[in-house]
Amino acid sequence: MTPRVSPKKTWEGLIGGVLTTVALGTVLGPYLTPMDAPWSALAAAVVGVSGFLGDINISAVKRDLGVKDAGGLIPGHGGILDRVDSLTYAAPAFFHFFRYFFTP
Repeated sequence: MTPRVSPKKTWEGLIGGVLTTVALGTVLGPYLTPMDAPWSALAAAVVGVSGFLGDINISAVKRDLGVKDAGGLIPGHGGILDRVDSLTYAAPAFFHFFRYFFTP
């Protein structure tokens, strides 16, 4: 998918991740937010896609800096930044979706 930035990312992984996020968001969203199931599904799709973009973005930054792992706190996981990289895009995307598009 992005061989020069993150060679192990695949279209299948993106699609599977977004579908899983939409399925879980549709079920859990009405319990965790004031959104009903259709709005929760749409919000989950936004979170799934934007999370992937955040992951690719941080991977590109790390590749430009020549850093493979951003830390050693979690062995084999590339550091804390690799655990939260998707949040760099997903959290603001969800906030803006909820604030500007969700209408109860």
